[in-house]
Amino acid sequence: MLAFQKIIPEALKRVSKIQTPYLQFKRTQVCVGHSQEKGIILGVYSDPDDVKGASFTQTALDFDKESGGKMSHALHVAGTIPKLGEYRLLLETHPGFSVVAMAGLGPECVGYNEVEDMDEEKENIRIATSVGARGLQNIGIRSIMTESMGSAESAAEGTALGVWVFQEMKEVKRQIPIPGIGLYDSCDYTGWQIGLQKASAQNLARQLSEIPSNILTPIGFAQSSVDILAKAGVSVEVKVKAWAKIMDLNAFLAAGSGSCEPPVFVELSYYGCEPDTPPLVLIGKGVTFNSGGLCLKTCEEQKDMRGDKSGAAVVVGAMRAASALNLPMNIRGIIPLTENMPGPCAVKPGDVIRSKSGKTIVVEDTDFDGRLMLADAMTYAGIYNPKAIISIGTVAKNTIEGLGGGATAGFSNNESMIDQFRIAGIHTGDRVWRFPLWKHYNCKVLASHVADSGDNDIARSYGDPCASAAFLREFLPPGVDWVHLDNYGTYHTDGTDIPYLRGPGMTGRPTRTLIEFLAQAACKYDEGAEDTIIDDKKVCADNSHVTGVGA
Repeated sequence: MLAFQKIIPEALKRVSKIQTPYLQFKRTQVCVGHSQEKGIILGVYSDPDDVKGASFTQTALDFDKESGGKMSHALHVAGTIPKLGEYRLLLETHPGFSVVAMAGLGPECVGYNEVEDMDEEKENIRIATSVGARGLQNIGIRSIMTESMGSAESAAEGTALGVWVFQEMKEVKRQIPIPGIGLYDSCDYTGWQIGLQKASAQNLARQLSEIPSNILTPIGFAQSSVDILAKAGVSVEVKVKAWAKIMDLNAFLAAGSGSCEPPVFVELSYYGCEPDTPPLVLIGKGVTFNSGGLCLKTCEEQKDMRGDKSGAAVVVGAMRAASALNLPMNIRGIIPLTENMPGPCAVKPGDVIRSKSGKTIVVEDTDFDGRLMLADAMTYAGIYNPKAIISIGTVAKNTIEGLGGGATAGFSNNESMIDQFRIAGIHTGDRVWRFPLWKHYNCKVLASHVADSGDNDIARSYGDPCASAAFLREFLPPGVDWVHLDNYGTYHTDGTDIPYLRGPGMTGRPTRTLIEFLAQAACKYDEGAEDTIIDDKKVCADNSHVTGVGA
C-alpha cells in the first residue's frame, strides 16, 4: 500500500467499529463438516486465443490439492474453461464448501493497458469476483469466501459491488438475500478492508441515488446524511431556506422555487488533522428530482431523474470512507439539496438572478438547475479558504454523446489535480477523462446582453459540457484549484457495460475514484517540503511515489 501505508494501522481500529448496512462482510474460518450454504470463489486464468490453455491461481492450486484433485477433474468434465466474465459452479468438490465458483480471470500476464488507460489485472479481478459472487448468490449461498487473486483490495471491491442490489421497495419474500463475504487467503487483510470500505461507500451512493424522490426529498436526504455520517465521525449541519436567503444564495433558491419541497443546504465536516489546516472541499449536486421545471423534460427523460442527486450521494459516500480510513486531511462537504418542479413560483426562462458572488445570471433554460446550485455553492466554499474544490454532479447531458458510460468527464484549472484523478481511475477501473476548459467557451457563457452570464441554452449543440464547466468557473473563488466531475454519462447503467454492477440502476460512480484521489491528496511531502494538495513530484513519508492505493 502506498497512499494508505501510514494511515491504515489506526484506520483498521476504526473500521471494525463502523456499522455498514450497505455491505455485509465478515472474516470467517473454514470449518470442515459445516459446508451448508457456504461457497468460495477461486480464479482460473485462460487465454482467449488458446481455449485449452488454462492455469489456476496459486490459492486455487492449493485448494485443488486439498480436494484431492476433485476440483480440476470437475472443471475438466465441464468441458470449457470460463473466460473473463464467466464462471462455473462445481458441487461437492471440497468438504468445507458446498459450492465452488471457478471464475475466469482472462490472460495471466496483464497489467497497465495504455490503450484502455486502466490496470487490467485489477479490473479483471473485480469482474471475476463479482460474477462468481453473483452466481453463488443466485443459488442461495449465504456465506461467500473469495481468494485475493493477487489483489485483495480489488477482490473485495468486486465481491461487495457484485452482490449488492437495491430492493428496499420490495416485499421481503421477493428480495434477494445479501450474503456475508470474507477473505479466504488472508495474506493481505489490510487491502481487503480498504476494498470493502471503498465498495461500501459506492454502494451507499448507489442506495441514496436509487431511493425514489417522493421518499428521499431534500429534507429526507439531509436526515439520511445525519443518520449515516454522524455515527461515522463526520459532523453534519443542516441549513434551511431562511438561512439561504440571509446568505444570498439566490441562484440555489431559484433552482427549486417551483417545488413544494423546501430546499436544504447541508455542510459536512471531517477533521483528520489540525483544525486550522485548510480543507479540501467536495461539492455534490443534490437535485432529488429534476422535471426540468417550466422547460419540462419528456416522460422518457424524467424516468431516471431520481438519480439527479447522484453527485450528493457520491460526496456522502466519500466522506464516510474518508472517516473510516482515517485519512490525515480536513475535508468539507457542501450539498445543496432541492427539487426542480414547475409551479406558480418557478423560475422562468429570461429571469435574471443575482448570485452569491454578486454576478447576475440570466436563466435561459430551467432544466439547467445544477449550474445555478453549484455556482452559489462554489462561491460559498470560499469561506473555508480551501486548498482545492471538487464539484460533482450530473450537469451536462451531452457528456453521454462524447463518452457514453466509459468515463466521467473531468474539467480542471490544475494540470496535476486532473492527472491524479486519471491515475486514480487507472487503479479503480472507474476512469475520469479530461475535457477542455479553454477560454474559447467563455463566449457562450458571457454572451448575454442582459446579465453577466447565462446558463448556456445556446450551448446545447455547441460543446455543452465544456460550456457548462466554463460557466461554473466564473463562480470559483480566486486562486483556488478546482476539478469538476460531470457524471451525467456514468450515474446510471443499463446493466450491460460494467460487469460488477448489477443493472439497470444507479452506479454510485465515481465514488471509489474520488476516495482514491483523496488518499493520494492526503499523502504528505517529506518533512520540511512545501505542503500542497497534489504535485507531480510528491512523495509519501516512506519516499515511495504516489501511484495509487495498492499499486
